[in-house]
Amino acid sequence: MFSTNWQVSPRAHAVQSHLNVKIAMSDGVEVAAQIFRPDSPGRFPALLGVHAYDAAMQYAPSRPQAVQGRNAQAEAGDPQFFVRRGYAHVIVNARGTGQSGGEYGHYSPREVQDVVEVIAWIDAQDWCDGNVGMFGVSYFAVCAKQVAAQNPPALKAVFAPYGYTDFYRDKFYHGGILAHSFLTNWSKHLAGVRVRGWSQEGLGEEEYNRRLAALRRNREILAVPELAAAIAAPEKGANPLILDVLLNPQDGPYWQERNPCLEDIRVPMLIGSSWDMYFLHLPGEFRAWEKISAPKKLIVGPPIYLDRPVYQYAFESLRWFDHWLKGNDTGYMDEPDVRVFVTGGDGRWKTSTAWPLPETLWHPFYLHGGGLLSEHEHWPHEGATSYEDNNYNARGGAAFATPPMVERTEVIGPLTATIYASTSQPELLLFASLWDIAPDGTSRLLTRGWLKGSLAKTNPETSRPWLWQYDFTDPQPVDTTAPQRFDINLVPTANVFQKGHRIGLRISSSDQDPAASLFDMLGQGHLLQQAPSWVTIHHDAEHPSVLHVPITEGNRIGTYMSGGTGANRMPGAPATPAANSTSWDEWR
Repeated sequence: MFSTNWQVSPRAHAVQSHLNVKIAMSDGVEVAAQIFRPDSPGRFPALLGVHAYDAAMQYAPSRPQAVQGRNAQAEAGDPQFFVRRGYAHVIVNARGTGQSGGEYGHYSPREVQDVVEVIAWIDAQDWCDGNVGMFGVSYFAVCAKQVAAQNPPALKAVFAPYGYTDFYRDKFYHGGILAHSFLTNWSKHLAGVRVRGWSQEGLGEEEYNRRLAALRRNREILAVPELAAAIAAPEKGANPLILDVLLNPQDGPYWQERNPCLEDIRVPMLIGSSWDMYFLHLPGEFRAWEKISAPKKLIVGPPIYLDRPVYQYAFESLRWFDHWLKGNDTGYMDEPDVRVFVTGGDGRWKTSTAWPLPETLWHPFYLHGGGLLSEHEHWPHEGATSYEDNNYNARGGAAFATPPMVERTEVIGPLTATIYASTSQPELLLFASLWDIAPDGTSRLLTRGWLKGSLAKTNPETSRPWLWQYDFTDPQPVDTTAPQRFDINLVPTANVFQKGHRIGLRISSSDQDPAASLFDMLGQGHLLQQAPSWVTIHHDAEHPSVLHVPITEGNRIGTYMSGGTGANRMPGAPATPAANSTSWDEWR
């Protein structure tokens, strides 16, 4: 890759490999490394990646394929690409996985210390020039952020998109609701794992046994066969990890000791994700953007997760590492700090200097009777919409949609929904999903938000108008005697609603919306209530349920509830359809 005034390192070296090299840690445990470096004399910068999966998968000479169950953990990138361009590439299994010794602690502080020690070991090798970077996505990116917060001296740059930064909020408890399907599926892919559980020691024996006994009486937990099996055999295989997640259902020490202290990072960092990763990586990357003060760039790409191996970011990362590790000015730092792909229509990239975009206007769209979503405020005594959430009968929901957009409307950024709801049970789960509805009634899921009613208390000191913050501690029963206010964050999105399209919002107490893609499906699988209930969404002047939409272009004078035709319609002609098309109405 080159331009008129810069070029990246050329493809100039043969590759030598050294497999299953053991590196001793300070406590005597040895971790296994796969080392690839130029078959040339001299010293070179090194790239490091750390994971808990099958080692051979990370360097197999594979033709790129879309993510599937059998290849999803291939996240290191292609060593052949980097080594041929003058970098060493070191890929290490975390302790307790693969051929590494010791016990796995789920990104524990000891594992972070291991990586700091591995970086020092690389720095001391006669083939390294003293400049180390970290590269990779998902597991690799999460670990890289943890390590960057320690600022080891030889670590000079990190290319770590697709990495959540809050283990409780981003990975396992969306809005306080357990994402059990991801937990059990992910744990199956840990290679040869020997888990060291946290909870027996971290909680103390008495509290551990008390919480475990409570799990064995929990109807919601026992309704999921994989969770019930883990509780029945808490020491088997990866079950100690599953138990740690189940035994810590609110935020606390188990989660906080794993979260990277983003404010401490002084290492240049490239972060980002894609819009389909709203259920895992995307929220954490925007959190990282806000809190990291080191030199940084943000890229959010189309809603198609990366092919394996991670070749899409090969040249992008080479430009980044050439700049920071080789002193080769590739012009990267002169380019805009924020790049996001905008879906809808023809799709295009948009650049900015900040996130959220400085031009953003959050406009209120109110929930009304008859499934209408409109900028118009509520009328007195307007009413409410109810649905049944019943595992024995139906898990319903309430859908709302705007009239057709009268002009191209660009929506980029985080969304919030304030929902006034009442329920017949002391717990309420709220799932909010945002849709782009085409003129023919077909709909496309854009993003989601979640909130557990008993953990809905917001933190006013850290919240902002476009992003509510929750402590997710001290659960309180939901008051069943009157409507309650619930503030929900929807994960940011970027979409153009073309003229004639409509914005759709669905509120339910389950996550059983139709899934059109693998990632929509992976965003489901949350723990649902077994006790049946009726839920009512209130939308009147006293209970102004509303969705705040981040508009960056268009919709300056709003949509038309009348259809925008007025007196131009010929006498006897049919009225323009209102908020719900037949297909949207049937689906909801």
